[in-house]
Amino acid sequence: MKVQLQQLRYFVAVAETRHFTQAADELGVSQPTLSKQIHTLETSLGAPLFERIRGGVTLTVAGETLLPLAQRMIADADAARDAVADIVGLRRGEIRLGATPSLCSSLVPSVLRAYRADHPGIRLHVTEGSSQEMIADLLAHTLDLALIVQPEHGVDPALETAELLRESLVVASVATGPPPTVARQLDLIELRHTPMVMFRDGYDIRDVTLQACERAGFTPRFAVEGGEMDAVLAFVEAGLGVALVPSMVLTNRPLLRATPLAPPGMRRTIALAQRRGAIMSHAAAALREVVIEHCAATVHIG
Repeated sequence: MKVQLQQLRYFVAVAETRHFTQAADELGVSQPTLSKQIHTLETSLGAPLFERIRGGVTLTVAGETLLPLAQRMIADADAARDAVADIVGLRRGEIRLGATPSLCSSLVPSVLRAYRADHPGIRLHVTEGSSQEMIADLLAHTLDLALIVQPEHGVDPALETAELLRESLVVASVATGPPPTVARQLDLIELRHTPMVMFRDGYDIRDVTLQACERAGFTPRFAVEGGEMDAVLAFVEAGLGVALVPSMVLTNRPLLRATPLAPPGMRRTIALAQRRGAIMSHAAAALREVVIEHCAATVHIG
């Protein structure tokens, strides 16, 4: 037995109007077409659904039994169609975005503001963590997209990345205190006797800073260590030491001074990562486009 959804729509229209001609007019089909589809449905079900009476039709016992079932099936089908249309049309859905703490406090808010302006119905879930943690979450399918610091050795082959920008690291110090150097730019070796505020283990910039100091020929002195970006910046503002941070995070931080490093300096590459070959939702694909366009248009980092 094969019953088509369109046949059920025809049946419900006749059942509700109790008239073939009126139902055909409401459906926008000819009466012979409607009658043929009802006959086909009755044949498939093995029972008549209507009895003809003066001025119209009435439901048989089989018709009375089928009516609520048909109405529910049509409602479910319409709801499914509307739900998919909402997702495709970016009126509904959700995205799981990951980002490092420094990007969550600098790039991510402006990106999400631009995205929500066009897609207010999409729910946004943001996970904050190190690049290694974001990569692991992508591989575990718990994130759709992640903003990461591109590792020098590349990412897992199961992932693909789009480079967004290259960002300089600068020395952050409290603006009311003495600068870390009398020159316009600072040689890293000048920090060998300066107390530093250091990020927690596993934090991207911690490893970069330690490696750079080692290449410069010294081991840094830690005044405080173990924080994430907001904590590190607050410790520097309190005058506890200096820190190497991405230049972008010092925007709107009037209590902090940014001192650039002397050439060759230190830079990091920010990339947008996703699973290679993954079929992305319309919502996630739209966010990916917004991130790339936003960085190309508004982010200019040396």
